[in-house]
Amino acid sequence: MSSFARTDISLLGRWWWTVDRWLLASLLLLIGAGVLMVLGASPPVAEKLNLDSFHFFRRHLALLIPVLAVMFVVSLLSPTGVRRLAVVLLGVALLLTLITVFVGDEAKGARRWLSLGGLSIQPSEFLKPALAVIAAWLFAAQRQVHRFPGDAIAATLLAAVLLALMLQPDFGMALTVAAVWFAQYFLAGLSVFWVGALVGIGIGGLMVGYFSFSHVQSRIDTFIDPTVGDNYQVETSLRAFSNGGLFGRGPGEGVVKDHLPDAHADFIFAVVGEEFGVIVCLLIVGLFAFIVLRGLIRLADEEDLFVLLASAGLLTQFGLQALINMAVTLRLVPTKGMTLPFMSYGGSSMLALAIGMGMLLALTRWRPKPGGWQ
Repeated sequence: MSSFARTDISLLGRWWWTVDRWLLASLLLLIGAGVLMVLGASPPVAEKLNLDSFHFFRRHLALLIPVLAVMFVVSLLSPTGVRRLAVVLLGVALLLTLITVFVGDEAKGARRWLSLGGLSIQPSEFLKPALAVIAAWLFAAQRQVHRFPGDAIAATLLAAVLLALMLQPDFGMALTVAAVWFAQYFLAGLSVFWVGALVGIGIGGLMVGYFSFSHVQSRIDTFIDPTVGDNYQVETSLRAFSNGGLFGRGPGEGVVKDHLPDAHADFIFAVVGEEFGVIVCLLIVGLFAFIVLRGLIRLADEEDLFVLLASAGLLTQFGLQALINMAVTLRLVPTKGMTLPFMSYGGSSMLALAIGMGMLLALTRWRPKPGGWQ
């Protein structure tokens, strides 16, 4: 691609000279690190399930082709194309999420997975990037089009998404979606009164979740007092970090992954801590931070309110997911089944992240002012 001349006006040539290559390189580095981590963490899990040792690793590799293709194709879109994709994605994902409530595969008291053509997908994962983009569009439209009720429509869509998630139930994802929506609304120019009101509603929602869902209550109680419930995975995760120390035990030398049921997924950061140590863990944290900060810096001179709000929402979503996953493994927050972006094994999560980051790459491309390629 470096052979493209600056005067090349083809689709690929224009993409190469307008995309944020630092952001793109960081995402590819994160995906590459994830391949190595899944290779090291997944064999013990596969063997316990009487599968071939490299079952999950091969599936992870096979998924990388569509993941990279989706991220690249989406990054070619204009802001208008990103909005259209988000509308279609939200409609399909919301419908499939509601269908999952009734006919989905049940696991641990929740219905979050739907079997389609021999594949198992989690439709709710695709709600996150779609809602972030559409909410940004509506917030921006209200401030640019006279008497357009964008805020009210965005709030209605949020309520519909939260209802679908609570029916599964998936309280953790509902909180994440609401937090991203609130961050975007705040950036759009939320008054102090509504900030207080929404914070109060959020606290009320937490209390309702605590008293309405036994698994939420159990996780919070166990976090407050580890002796009152099943804290096995978190305690095992902490032991992994303790074993790893500063420089780790070495690639493939970790032992805790033999005892962690989700070593290749939600607790892959613990495997990194044991085998590579604190230094590498900090480098991974730094990589996530670089991606978020690089994206925000790219928006510093952005004049399009939609692009600003949508990109900020996608970055908040990406950073928050990484933060929650790593915080859970270190017992800094109650447990939540959430993958580490692009590093954990997980098909639906990886594809949804590829769409979200493809949208981010598309929105942060350099565009002539005013307007751009619409």
